[in-house]
Amino acid sequence: MTMLSLPLAIAADHPAYAGHFPGQPILPGVVLLDEALLALAALQGRAAAAAQIKSAKFLSPVQPGESLRLDYSATAAGVFRFELKAAERVVASGIVTFAVADGAPS
Repeated sequence: MTMLSLPLAIAADHPAYAGHFPGQPILPGVVLLDEALLALAALQGRAAAAAQIKSAKFLSPVQPGESLRLDYSATAAGVFRFELKAAERVVASGIVTFAVADGAPS
């Protein structure tokens, strides 16, 4: 499978940084995962709600202002393997599937 890439922009002043953690902000994993799901869903012209997370690993913290990139590969069956990277550092990875049609099981 060929890996493709998309830049992800998460503002350095994103509100999630303020509470996670004061004085030493890092981006919560849920925000990383949400951004990845939104980007992958948009590629298919689908709602992120049609996604099912098969696995997710959070490997390295993301600091405010770090540029992120989503590297992904897809199968015809709607399975995406992805890595989120800050420079060449992998910060998260996982597998996501999309239902054949909204509301239908995958």
